[in-house]
Amino acid sequence: MSIVLFILASILLAFPAAAAQSAPVNLKFALNWKAEPEFGGFYAAKLSGYFEKRGINVDITEGGAGTPVVQMVANSKVPFGIAAGDEVAIAQARGADVIALFAVYQINPQGIMVHPERGFKSIADVFNSPGTLAIQNGAPHTLFLQAKFGKAKVKLVPYPGGIATFLTDPNYSQQCFVTSEPLLAKKKSVLGFKPYGTVVIARRQYVEKNQKQTRDLIDAIRAGWQEYLRAPETANARMVKLNPAMDSDTMKEAAEVQKPFIIAANAPAQELGKMTVDRWTTLVQQLYDIKLIKTQPAAEKLYQNF
Repeated sequence: MSIVLFILASILLAFPAAAAQSAPVNLKFALNWKAEPEFGGFYAAKLSGYFEKRGINVDITEGGAGTPVVQMVANSKVPFGIAAGDEVAIAQARGADVIALFAVYQINPQGIMVHPERGFKSIADVFNSPGTLAIQNGAPHTLFLQAKFGKAKVKLVPYPGGIATFLTDPNYSQQCFVTSEPLLAKKKSVLGFKPYGTVVIARRQYVEKNQKQTRDLIDAIRAGWQEYLRAPETANARMVKLNPAMDSDTMKEAAEVQKPFIIAANAPAQELGKMTVDRWTTLVQQLYDIKLIKTQPAAEKLYQNF
């Protein structure tokens, strides 16, 4: 045994560079909005050292309205970023080399926010009643709803962001996101429109050339989300500093509200972020039916689970 130990020690002394840990890989990770609970698991992964443990130094950059993350990834400006599932399908249908790797939201968190005194029981009531609905022009969920309801009684206006008009006009409804506003229909996608939400994306060619690095990244992200779902306080504190427009109480409430949209009760933690071909097939068909895509990309090529 002493001889073996001597030989190993000699090898380490002869090749100190090989024994030393390799330098971490620096990666940029582009968000499509400000630091909010929908990104909590990513910040948890960074703050808890899950990226560093796997030899990755991840620089998380905030986005904002109109941040072209899909184009940034497709054009190799950043290796990884965040997009919606429908953006991935549309991009592939138009020839972009992007692929989904991890989906935070398994249930679409978009909804319609209304005043309770209107007495609406469903999104159909919103479209079939007088009033105003602020919703994003040309967005997939908007086109899906317009195709479903046809000539609506409600007046559609562009969504301006924020809730100022909503607070002053009782006949005003607007699109919303589950983590920041009260919803008309919790735990349900918008009338069957079923894109994955807050999806980690990359170029397929990059993933194929960097399988281990990509797997390490996704493993760290999954660990980060497991921690954030269990104990979001540390990541929330960091995000409040980055985005003071959302206070700590709102962060805490949003982190709790979004849980059932991320993973079902009692589902195994290792299933976090994983996707299915059936869901992608349904989404592709929906996008094709509302004429947002002219060709239907193969569902199995839109994503890769790790």
